[in-house]
Amino acid sequence: MAQSDSAAPESLSDGIVPLISSGKRIFSVTQFARFSPQSAADIVRQIPGFAISNVSNDRGLGEASQNVLINGQRITGKGTDAMTVLSRIPATNVLSLEISDGATLDISGLSGDVLNVITEQGNVKGNFVWRPQIRERIPDYWWGGEVNVSGKAGMGDFALGFRWDGFRGGGWGRETEVRPATGVVLLRARQPRIARDAPQLSGSLNHRTESGSIWNINASVERRRYRRNGTTLYQLPGEPETTEISHGDDVKWRTEIGADYEFALGAGKLKLVGFFNQQQGPSSNELTIQDADDAVPTGSRFSRDSAAGERVLRSEYRWHGWGADWSVSAEGAYNFVDATGALAMLDSTGMYQPVVLPGASSRVEERRGESILSFSRPLGKDLSLQVSGGGEYSQLRQDGDNGQTRSFLRPKGSVALAWNPTSQWEMNLKLQRKVGQLDFFDFLASVDVNNNNSNGSNPELVPPQSWIAKLEGIRSLGRHGKITMTVEAEDISDYVSQVPISPTLEAPGNLPSARRLQFTLNSSLLLDALGIAGGKLDTFLTVLDTSLRDPLSGRHREFDGNRYSLNADFRQDIPGTPWAWGLFSEYQSKIHYYRLDFEEHNFGSRPFGSVFLEHKDLFGLKVRVTVANLFRSADRTQQVSYIDRRDGPVDYTRDSKLNYGRIYRLQVSGTF
Repeated sequence: MAQSDSAAPESLSDGIVPLISSGKRIFSVTQFARFSPQSAADIVRQIPGFAISNVSNDRGLGEASQNVLINGQRITGKGTDAMTVLSRIPATNVLSLEISDGATLDISGLSGDVLNVITEQGNVKGNFVWRPQIRERIPDYWWGGEVNVSGKAGMGDFALGFRWDGFRGGGWGRETEVRPATGVVLLRARQPRIARDAPQLSGSLNHRTESGSIWNINASVERRRYRRNGTTLYQLPGEPETTEISHGDDVKWRTEIGADYEFALGAGKLKLVGFFNQQQGPSSNELTIQDADDAVPTGSRFSRDSAAGERVLRSEYRWHGWGADWSVSAEGAYNFVDATGALAMLDSTGMYQPVVLPGASSRVEERRGESILSFSRPLGKDLSLQVSGGGEYSQLRQDGDNGQTRSFLRPKGSVALAWNPTSQWEMNLKLQRKVGQLDFFDFLASVDVNNNNSNGSNPELVPPQSWIAKLEGIRSLGRHGKITMTVEAEDISDYVSQVPISPTLEAPGNLPSARRLQFTLNSSLLLDALGIAGGKLDTFLTVLDTSLRDPLSGRHREFDGNRYSLNADFRQDIPGTPWAWGLFSEYQSKIHYYRLDFEEHNFGSRPFGSVFLEHKDLFGLKVRVTVANLFRSADRTQQVSYIDRRDGPVDYTRDSKLNYGRIYRLQVSGTF
């Protein structure tokens, strides 16, 4: 009997098979014991076939987008994503994990798999992770990691975390440059270096009153710094050796506060939400060119000091009536960018002198209001429907000589169907009308001194709009895993791309139409039945077909970006031991980038691969060692620069190979 009782959790863990109840797939924490999770994030990463969606860059807070709830509540904020919140929750505080289809919930905007993490806060507990990294010919990085503490306080449940994200990158290599007009061919030796550091302090406070009212407060402050340095050496025939030195520095302080209060009102519940976000700081990029025979270098510098922010007030009222769950929301938002940009060039004495750059300094503001009515209800035993509809009014304003004020009134909404039978298949269908969010920096003139290109100021820019249709099929394999297939089609109007704004200038602007068709296959297979005890294989395939009409040639071409990507992630927790190991490999097609006078294609020379070995209880710590870039892939870049525009003669072509060597990572984690 004792052997039978102890074996039950082991066999349950092998299959990680959820309990099906009322259309929900319910997992217990014990099913993930073999992974030795230390936080809720460690558990969620191992749920077969489930992936956390990215934080939405949509306008304001809007309808829910990220597919994770904590005790039935969506996470208020954008900088504080689901993985950050889950990392602050100790694994021992997780009671269960429930996956439902978004169309069955009374939270408008969600579709497909939505995870609700049920937790109960206890005594003060903490966890930590340290992630140093060593690379060939690149400075070591020792700062990466995080520390989280959570527990109960007099005002409610609290969580506090400090995280230091960042990396050290770069490489070394050569590129061949060909200048067709003169027949010159030369080699350029390159050695770029990149450094990023982003320490963040974040916290949350949650309180539930005896009457059932709920308070949630989330806050974070972060300092992001991105530094880039590079050296390029080359020599033209008959001329002295030339050295190009590039330097970039971008520093931003980012502050975010989100709060919501939900309470009973009449036949339903009212939630009031407030959100504040602001980031500000300077950035600069400069390029210096020094010939061996010249005492004074030439060069240029573009600098910008900016502040950007978002303020949102939102209300949501939810109630049940006429056999459906209803909600009505109203939201007001204010977004802005206030930037001062400057261009300077070195003179004959080696001093920077200002150069007039129209449109580099400006303030861009958007005031927006929206209202959405939605309801969700079952149409039968296995079929659920969610419908939302409404509209938004927005006003865009830009100051300066070319500034103007424009107003827009646009419809928004979605229809989602979820078929969730007791069989092994599930189907989800969603049709959505969406208004996109602009990057307000696209309104401003800027100069990329390193690549010798510039954007003018385009005050005519408007937000894109889309019709999106998404069909998702989910096939449960029981104790063997899960497969998800998704087809998504998008028809876009006012698509944002590079457009000509004068005979010599270009800037981000709007194209009348564009389309995107995307196929995704996501599988999570548990390999015990194949004789690989404790084995798990996750694969992810994305294939894209995109099209827009090129503003120069008038011919259809693909979007910037890549056409397909494939990755496979294998892990084996060796039964009866504290050891685990795994392999990861990824390959993607060329990444395309277009300007009106330039095009670039980036790709890896080989697939990227890594291997890890993990001990889950080394003196009470979990220790993982990873070796990445196993196949010694290098970054390949092919560039074509044109004298005027892409429909004219070629100025030069460059074909480069940038090596970045093997990467060695250590991860040490524990609880306290």
